[in-house]
Amino acid sequence: MTKWLPFELHCHTFHSDGKQSLAELVSAAHALGLRGVALTDHNTMTGLANREQIVAESGVEVIPGLEWTTFFGHMLTLGIQEYVDWRNLSPFHIHRGIDGVHRQGGLVGVAHPFRVGSPMCTGCFWEFEVSDWNEVDYIEVWSGLFPSIQRNNARAFAMWTELLNRGHRIAATSGRDWHVSDPVTDPISATFLGIQDEAVEDDGLSLVHRALDALRRGNVAVSMGPLPQLSVLGSDGTRAGIGDTIELREGDGMQLEVTAGIDFTARAGHWELPEQLLQLKLVSNLGELAVVELTQGQPQADLTLDVTGVRWLRGELYGVFCNVRTMIGFTNAIYFS
Repeated sequence: MTKWLPFELHCHTFHSDGKQSLAELVSAAHALGLRGVALTDHNTMTGLANREQIVAESGVEVIPGLEWTTFFGHMLTLGIQEYVDWRNLSPFHIHRGIDGVHRQGGLVGVAHPFRVGSPMCTGCFWEFEVSDWNEVDYIEVWSGLFPSIQRNNARAFAMWTELLNRGHRIAATSGRDWHVSDPVTDPISATFLGIQDEAVEDDGLSLVHRALDALRRGNVAVSMGPLPQLSVLGSDGTRAGIGDTIELREGDGMQLEVTAGIDFTARAGHWELPEQLLQLKLVSNLGELAVVELTQGQPQADLTLDVTGVRWLRGELYGVFCNVRTMIGFTNAIYFS
């Protein structure tokens, strides 16, 4: 069974340029209905010193990490136990650092690739040359507050789509780039990770392990409000969810059943949405394939979709949010092989 838990994967404390302690960060995260955060201070891991105590007291998980902050781009590193040095990374040698993170079982993600760079934000614009995108685990396609209306995020979202079209299996996340615990009026987005069998006890797998595994698999959805959901029923009767792969064998029919839905209980009470007809657009490498109209009274629908030529499929949730018609959230891809 998959349980979707909301995380914020890009956070800072006063150990770098934030204005909050780790305890203040997790307290604010709990107030926003988040199950966990990733501490990604700039080029340091000293803020994690009392992590275990804070997690035990707050019930909010803290994923260890840091943000490489260089002149050529910022890269988020999650799940590492030891500092991985980035100082020998030229624009053409980012894979040296990526290899060091992967050797520890960690993950790497490109942070806010199209944010305005130097001198306004040193190195924020991504300029590293990636020779193999299969080595990058995820891209932060939504960054900051009310991310869906930011032009730099639209460019990042298009970049992710192009990488999917080129055959790469790469996850997409949101990241607030959280520095201050003060209340905000603009909406935040959360990265929901599909945690497998969280209720299983004594199996040696921590929530951090499960969260990183979900991100590695692409079992990820992102939303500022209710959570879009998507699954496909294969011709063999196996249902594939977000991040999974449908195996299409010779002779299989190309008409498959798709279930599209919205979970209105996700972080309920932490967002507002006027009663309306929402659209869940089914988008693929072939473009938009279908539009499903859903409401709180009818939050799920089944449809038959011709998947001839489809290599990946995702859901994009649209509606009026904070007085703007915008994308409210999206799923990561289901892949077809």
